[in-house]
Amino acid sequence: MATAFQALTEADAQHFLDNGWVVVHDCFSPEAAAEYTDSVWTRLGYDPNDKTTWAESSIHMPGHRTIDVASFAPRAWQAACDLVGGADRVAGPYNWSDAFIVNLWEGAERPWSDASPQAPGWHKDGDFFRHFLDSPEQGLLTLVLWSDVQHQGGATFVASDSVGPVARRLADHPEGLLPSGFSDLIAECSRFDEATGRVGDVFLLHPYILHAKAQNVLRLPRLITNPPIHLREPMRFDREDPDDHSLVEQAVLRGLGVDRYEFRPTASREQLIPERVRRQQAMKAAEEARLAAS
Repeated sequence: MATAFQALTEADAQHFLDNGWVVVHDCFSPEAAAEYTDSVWTRLGYDPNDKTTWAESSIHMPGHRTIDVASFAPRAWQAACDLVGGADRVAGPYNWSDAFIVNLWEGAERPWSDASPQAPGWHKDGDFFRHFLDSPEQGLLTLVLWSDVQHQGGATFVASDSVGPVARRLADHPEGLLPSGFSDLIAECSRFDEATGRVGDVFLLHPYILHAKAQNVLRLPRLITNPPIHLREPMRFDREDPDDHSLVEQAVLRGLGVDRYEFRPTASREQLIPERVRRQQAMKAAEEARLAAS
């Protein structure tokens, strides 16, 4: 690459190329996480000490406030820049919000099943745009752990060999695909990981990674967020100097089995309004009322 790594090691970079993800540990302290998540139970309207009040098994909460990642979690910011080719390629500022994805007891009524193509819910993130091979809307995915996440405790399943199948499908569809056009590719995958870790850990995932919500048979509250990193410009796979390809772009080229690839979309880029946004607007009003009452 053209720039030296700020936070990643060469081993981290190779792990990302081989598996589509890397984890950066201890990006922020448990105390900082507790301060940022202290209103979660009020917002939910649940009693943390009374599981009979936990009406929904998992909730994708709306956001109320944001924090600047570069100042709050500089190592996560630096590692993200390492992956996308430098800070100048990021459409800034890069913020995290308190739109927590809370897993309380998802699938707890069923015996535990390890990650496999048969697990429910495999998907490619990005319900808000039409997907092209070079889409700038998601230059990188992140899983920010705001709580400890244990094995069988509602982690995220990751298909670590899904970059190639997704890259090939997108290359075959220069007209772009809707967000629902990828879940069947899990049948082509055979390597899976469970994104467990400590509060303050941040998983940085290739935007093509297929992933799914794991069961929480432990019934321990799991809090994460998964904000994407937006790029200033579409990705490029035919840069004049091959060293200028970011690690994300290199992973795409590996998935396609080529050293260079000229991509031109044949349809207009399109923004979508997912049903999730409408649901979260109603949830936000209810949360604001509970916060005001408290």
